[in-house]
Amino acid sequence: MAIILRLDRVMADRKMSLNELSERVGVANVNLSKLKTGKVSAVRFSTLNAICAALECQPGDILEYQPD
Repeated sequence: MAIILRLDRVMADRKMSLNELSERVGVANVNLSKLKTGKVSAVRFSTLNAICAALECQPGDILEYQPD
């Protein structure tokens, strides 16, 4: 099983750059980049909340569960 991060797709749909999202969310570019590429093992709810607010989306738009 795996959790797939779709942050890049949602950002593209909203035409928002990593720099812009970083400024709106208050999270460093490097950390958002890791999140965008799926190279993280955890996400704080406060960060997820800020991302969803900035992108006007739901957590399910960013996170996807794929069973084996």
